Amino acid sequence: MSLDERSRPRRPLSRPAAGLPAVRRDRAVDGLRALALLAVPTGHWLAGGFTLDADSALHNASALSASAPLAPITWVLQMLGIFFLVGGYASVLSFRRATARGTSPGDWLRGRLARLVRPAVGVTAVWAVLAAVLYAAGVPVATLHTAATLVVQPLWFVGVYAVVTALTPYCVAVSRWLGGWAAAPLAVVVAVVDFLRYGPYADSIPYWTTLISVIPGWLFGYQLGVSWGEKRLGRRGALLLLAGGAALFALLLLAFHYPASMVGVPGQDRRNSHPPSLLVIALAAAQSGAAILLRDRIAALLRRPALWGPVTAVNRSAMTILCWHQTAMLALAVPASFAGTTVAGLTTTPDFTAWMATRLPWLPLFAVTLVLIARAARRLEMPWTGASRGERVCAGVLAVGFAAFALRLAGV
Repeated sequence: MSLDERSRPRRPLSRPAAGLPAVRRDRAVDGLRALALLAVPTGHWLAGGFTLDADSALHNASALSASAPLAPITWVLQMLGIFFLVGGYASVLSFRRATARGTSPGDWLRGRLARLVRPAVGVTAVWAVLAAVLYAAGVPVATLHTAATLVVQPLWFVGVYAVVTALTPYCVAVSRWLGGWAAAPLAVVVAVVDFLRYGPYADSIPYWTTLISVIPGWLFGYQLGVSWGEKRLGRRGALLLLAGGAALFALLLLAFHYPASMVGVPGQDRRNSHPPSLLVIALAAAQSGAAILLRDRIAALLRRPALWGPVTAVNRSAMTILCWHQTAMLALAVPASFAGTTVAGLTTTPDFTAWMATRLPWLPLFAVTLVLIARAARRLEMPWTGASRGERVCAGVLAVGFAAFALRLAGV
């Protein structure tokens, strides 16, 4: 900040919004980011449950595997397309400002990646220590296995987002070349991979070929955001995305029998999310088109301090929410596993639709627990200026060890 900026009088802001000055923020983009971000814990808390075995150990279970009618919920809560859209939009603006200041692309990228990696390293390092403490306290090994799997489950996003962020300069170049159609080749790649893994020759296709669509699939929404930020994608393109995405979504479900759930369901051979299928692309296109069309209305709505304050709070703690929301659920479920009986909606098997009625009251408790955890974990998003080199190396070693342990359990 320059001396002129420090001396310039500031407009009064409400306390929650002070960390993100209103005059410098795009309210609609921040609102969309907050909405997409909150959909992640909501989806995990709503559909992800536990079973309790005879040894009082927790095991993962999913309400989606027992109740197919719940699948449409994932059409609303799967908002990663929106998250990548606003990520691409924000990144291209940040990249443009950085280059205008003379910052090299490498320095810009290192700054962006540090903000992603610090919280992920923090949560896995803390859990490496916490797992040992819980084991010594008598928590069953199976429960620790379940916890480890849940903690690292959302962190795949960090790796993918880091890769697409690194591709920002290339996304800008493609956007200036192809305009609003810059994301179309990525959709074609995903369609080809889908044909290979689900077509007539699927049995002869090695599994690794399906992974080709991982980056193009998630880069699709990011590229749309870059084109939006470059002003190469306007209302006409947004209308096409909304209509075309919705039509393709219906076609894939009804004619090509894609799985209805946007997330993986235990026991199903076909999955939409890992790697992303063409159905994910269709949903991301429709959501992105709607978001661009509603931008002005969202911005107007968020001029209300009562709404803008929570949006800024969520954006300030974005990575903390992503990295620690499963821990918040475990913080209640693990003690409940020692109650001597099942706790309705928490450790009861989600094998009936009525389970959802017992689950809903737990969501506010998970949210309060996450807020309490975030008060301490939020500092992990900040630069670790007070940590010595040895402490940073130790945190990295603990994080890698815990992540490797969890991934091995998940069969990755």
